[in-house]
Amino acid sequence: MTLTMQNLTKEKIKEIIAKRIAKEFKENDIVTLGIGLPTEAANYVDENMNIIFQSENGILGLGKDQKGPNYNNKIINAGGVCVELNKGASFYDSQMAFTIMRGGHIDATVLGALQVDEEGSIASWQIPGKFVPGIGGSMDLIIGSKRVIVAMTHTSKDEIKIMKRCTLPLTAYKEVNMIVTERCVFQVTPEGLVLTEINPLFTIDDIKASTEADFRVSKYLKEMEI
Repeated sequence: MTLTMQNLTKEKIKEIIAKRIAKEFKENDIVTLGIGLPTEAANYVDENMNIIFQSENGILGLGKDQKGPNYNNKIINAGGVCVELNKGASFYDSQMAFTIMRGGHIDATVLGALQVDEEGSIASWQIPGKFVPGIGGSMDLIIGSKRVIVAMTHTSKDEIKIMKRCTLPLTAYKEVNMIVTERCVFQVTPEGLVLTEINPLFTIDDIKASTEADFRVSKYLKEMEI
């Protein structure tokens, strides 16, 4: 079926983002996937690649989401989703999980966000008008990882999320390296955002209209695979 704006469902949006994120991982990378949409990326990694996924709740070596009726509900990721374990997986306590995260052992972390700005700052924890108990492990993950990738929908209820400057409380300042949405891919550089890929259902003008941040278009701009 040809993808159109009419059949760009929530599930398809998640799939587009997760598939694109999965392409960023390299052989033997240790990767942490944040709660929600980022965890979907594990389902699209090439099975011939050795990617070691770390979960904030204390698992090294988790795999895809568990499918079917006979799943083990005692093996869950940080988002409470039942997952498979790869050969050699290990379990550990919260102290060890944060030691791994803070110690520079994570090659890439993928997180959702409420806002990201053109400097690579990220706001990911405080929703206006909602009670939020705390920032969780996001700050530790972002600061401790060698590469930070944001996976999120381009807008939320028509509200712009890619800002000139974040207006919500920051999780981290100038730490994001890449932004992937269902509409496009931005690389974050010292000179600002660079549009490197675009969903063929959208135009550059569409991206400009739904993005507050300034950005330049790469001369090597290509279409996202959808």
